[in-house]
Amino acid sequence: MSMSLKVSYLLGSLNRGGTETLLLDVFRNAKQQNLDAIGLYRKIGALETDFKETKIPFYYLPTGKNILSYLFKLRKYFKQNNITVAHAQQPIDALYAYFACVFTKISVVLTFHGYDFTEDKTGFRILKFIIKRTTSNIYVSASQRDYYVEKYKLDLNKQFVIYNGISFDKLDAGISNKKYEKSESIQAEKVKSNQLKSELGLSENVILLGTVGNFNKVRDQITICRFLKLLKEQEVNFHFVFVGKKIENTPELYDACIQYCEENKLMDSVSFLGSRSDVPQILRDLDCFIYSTDHDTFGIAVVEAMACAIPVIVNDWKVMTEITGNGKYATLYKTKNEVDLLRVFMLFLLNIEAYQRNANEAANFVRNKFSIENHILNLKMFYNDLK
Repeated sequence: MSMSLKVSYLLGSLNRGGTETLLLDVFRNAKQQNLDAIGLYRKIGALETDFKETKIPFYYLPTGKNILSYLFKLRKYFKQNNITVAHAQQPIDALYAYFACVFTKISVVLTFHGYDFTEDKTGFRILKFIIKRTTSNIYVSASQRDYYVEKYKLDLNKQFVIYNGISFDKLDAGISNKKYEKSESIQAEKVKSNQLKSELGLSENVILLGTVGNFNKVRDQITICRFLKLLKEQEVNFHFVFVGKKIENTPELYDACIQYCEENKLMDSVSFLGSRSDVPQILRDLDCFIYSTDHDTFGIAVVEAMACAIPVIVNDWKVMTEITGNGKYATLYKTKNEVDLLRVFMLFLLNIEAYQRNANEAANFVRNKFSIENHILNLKMFYNDLK
């Protein structure tokens, strides 16, 4: 990347979320990867200190009540910092950058981290206006890009896919073996140090299953609950953990799962752990990771589970098919079909060792394809190709 090319990342708030976590990892690795970057945010949040600790220049510029004044300040910020690329993470920030960069040579780029399903009328108008006026747009998967291209009739030459990157060093904290070859070594590690079973008071012969993700409209935990009812009817000795918090805006999703498990006498076999800071260790303690999505755009939780060399079962939503190599590196089941999920899970139980060997291959696959280093490399190539 040429030294004359400087990127400003535009964030809304600095609260915890998938987008903020990704950008935090980009900033932590920017200097090592020779990415000349600075950041700008409009709202403070829980990750503010974390971002500042990356040593990448970071500026706070709230919009205030006078949007015109904000645009002039934003334009001044771009010029003073010799910015050549303004990379927004939300349509509203791309809109601000678009007007602030009028009659400049600054490229305005927008990454779409989600779909437009939950946009209100104002958000939809902003998206519809800006999506065709950016220099280029980035999507986190090909299936997501295809959705936007078709819906908004976009010029395909200006739409690019750059997969999310995961900091596997962070995922591997305290774990020395990062290459997975023999299933026996993985299983032996689990038997020696299954902290989660100890925490929950479970016996060693219990099959420990789990999923990770907050209870929001992106995910579909209720299908998993229905599957667990069927699994209990098969008299399988299992325990399932839901890692993820109840969301203030969608409390009914969490409550529905609790109610279903209570009504079907599943609570002895299920734990709702809430938000956890030890997800990497939890993943390694699982015998199998099960996931159900409504409209994920990438599936970081699925990739992280695969990276931990545990068997993964996920529904056949387009992006899950995409990131698992058309089901080569994970087992797919029919979306919202708990009967099919039971079918594929029972096949897993019949040959756990073979599934574990495939999980080891999957770990090496995702670690090569979806690393934060690859993500930054692809970003740099993209920036250099901007016209």
